[in-house]
Amino acid sequence: MNDMRPGDEAELSEAIRAASGPLRVRGGGTRGAAREGAVLETAGLAGIRLYEPGALTLVAGAGTPLAEIDAALAAEGQRLPFEVPDLRAVLGRAGVSTLGGVVAENAAGPRRVAVGAARDFCLGLRMVDGRGTVIRNGGRVMKNVTGYDLVKLMAGSRGQLGVLTEVALKVLPRPEAEATLCLPGLDDARAVAAMSAALGSPWEVTGAAHLLGRGTYLRVEGFEGSVRYRAGRLRDLLAGFGSAAEVASPWSAIRDVTPLAEVPGDLWRLHLVPSEAAAVVARLGAEAAVYDWGGGLVWLRMAPGVDLRARAGAFRGHATCLSRPDAVPESPEIARLTAGLRAQFDPRGLFSDPAGA
Repeated sequence: MNDMRPGDEAELSEAIRAASGPLRVRGGGTRGAAREGAVLETAGLAGIRLYEPGALTLVAGAGTPLAEIDAALAAEGQRLPFEVPDLRAVLGRAGVSTLGGVVAENAAGPRRVAVGAARDFCLGLRMVDGRGTVIRNGGRVMKNVTGYDLVKLMAGSRGQLGVLTEVALKVLPRPEAEATLCLPGLDDARAVAAMSAALGSPWEVTGAAHLLGRGTYLRVEGFEGSVRYRAGRLRDLLAGFGSAAEVASPWSAIRDVTPLAEVPGDLWRLHLVPSEAAAVVARLGAEAAVYDWGGGLVWLRMAPGVDLRARAGAFRGHATCLSRPDAVPESPEIARLTAGLRAQFDPRGLFSDPAGA
């Protein structure tokens, strides 16, 4: 079957109703793994439909390239607050990141420790489910025909319940200033302790990351005078961990995990209890690692084919292999919950596999 590229929501609904087998939803092709099924592209569902800078609100089609949204916001001194990662280099992908893919992945970069992820800024959305039914939830229409909070449910669903067609977002002003402090020479455990101290302080840290062999980085943002004051107080707070120096911003590299781009092996993403992160990483013997979110998120390169859970032993958290999406099966509890949701939204099983984003 040829690729399908509906030009609007009505055409998408018709294509889904007419489908006789699995569908592989493709936005920009930057995130999800290739799956079996007829390709259903969302590029035709693009364009900014509403942007009100004074109301900090933007509504756009799910196929809208993220670069178009970023440019429109930048022209008004605004931004998406959740700092979307660009994983193309580390995953060896091409393509263009789209708004639908970002929301479907519930994407978030280093700033998540301060503001949250994509779902926390979704005001509303439109989608087409596996029956071909158009569903609207939140935002301007405030209609919830299913009884679910679809805004929260669809953000992170990875296209397994239906196809996003439109998203309404809250945006925020860009800060006037930014400062990054670096603590050199800390081992992983001390780095996590330093990041925890910083994040637990009143100095409003918006980034806390650790790069092995490079340093431990902490960011503050806001008005110039406030940033200078808070950076100074944060430096004093961290004196017990070493002398923190202000450095050029490393956050795009941390956000996009570029230190791992040239390291061979499988790419793993671990969500961990920060206080346990260093011990888990030590047991794994990774080829390379990047700590983000104060140790709550760890990116790893592992030798190809390694069973990470068998090597790590029991730990509190969740592991995903982006190189081999089926490497870690869902737990029975999650599988039952997912099956129930799919029965409601996709009874024919058209979207069973995670979608490309």
